[in-house]
Amino acid sequence: MRKLVVAVVVLAGFAGLIGVGAVTALLVGSGGRGAGWSNCSADLGPWGDGAGRGEQDAATLTDESVDIAQRIIEIGKQRGLPPRAWQIAIQAGKTESNLANLFHGDRDSLGIFQMRPSMGWGTVQQVTDVDYQINKFYDVLLAVPGWEDMRPGDAAQRVERSAFPLRYHKWEPMAAHLVSVEGNVEGVSACEDLPSAGVLADQAIKYAQTQLGKPYVWGAAGPNAFDCSGLTQQAWKAAGVEIPKYSQTQYFQGGVHVPLAQAQPGDLVFWGYGRDPNGIHHVALYLGDNEVLHAPQPGESVEVTKLWDGGQLLPTVVRPASDPPPAAQTAPPSTSPVPPADAPAPPADTPSTGVQAPAAGGAR
Repeated sequence: MRKLVVAVVVLAGFAGLIGVGAVTALLVGSGGRGAGWSNCSADLGPWGDGAGRGEQDAATLTDESVDIAQRIIEIGKQRGLPPRAWQIAIQAGKTESNLANLFHGDRDSLGIFQMRPSMGWGTVQQVTDVDYQINKFYDVLLAVPGWEDMRPGDAAQRVERSAFPLRYHKWEPMAAHLVSVEGNVEGVSACEDLPSAGVLADQAIKYAQTQLGKPYVWGAAGPNAFDCSGLTQQAWKAAGVEIPKYSQTQYFQGGVHVPLAQAQPGDLVFWGYGRDPNGIHHVALYLGDNEVLHAPQPGESVEVTKLWDGGQLLPTVVRPASDPPPAAQTAPPSTSPVPPADAPAPPADTPSTGVQAPAAGGAR
């Protein structure tokens, strides 16, 4: 197989709205150390680059958001918590509320972290008090086993328990930048140890290649047998990227939608009755050169084959990534009379539940 050549999409920042220098001065007066933390690659997969995004995203923060980020760091310092904990809390707060102390949210979710009184996080008065919320977030974080060794976005998810766990990674450069600048911290963030974007897609493909010849078994996700979505799920998991099971769910919740004509190695290719996303019944891993690797159907084995159409190939592929799909990608109620081949029905989104303590509501 030819060596993968992966295009890197440079994400545009919003530094023009508020000067980067201005927000840095606001945070530390004369600037801070460790600004290199903002140059990490936060978006998983060959479609995002974190270079420069830390400062760019920080430049868009409101005064309230900057104050809340400062308070997260101050309380973290007072409690003797390491900078990694501050970064996790900032990423969670930015994801859940845009670092704002909201008095509204999904169901009874409130505050910076969208904590729900009905789930035992505290009274309405408590979960809208900035200091209480921050301390409560830290309390629950500290109860998560091994949080210090997790990628910050994964640790944030363990506290929040969102139905879209990958979205917390998006704000990794910004949170690392704020910690390094406001906290005057030099050192290592999760960013510096992340593999490059191209390596991730390559790892997913290499894992799938080692499964060639293994039998198709409906519902299987390894190690000895696979169905189509079990293979794609485990391939990307081997690269450190979590995507859901079932082909329809992978289409709607597995990443970013990209036109088939722009497919890159590692993308997920789908087939559906009538080319309808609600009729998806098969998924494969694109290899490039018009080839796919997939688990075909009962009685067959994992194989590499040429990409085929048959009147069912969808014109859109999915690129697994850290961001959740936009609202336009959310699946409408299915009208297809034929269920996907790898599941009786796509599973419903998982509502927030507790982790060591009742979990915050969060966006679904």
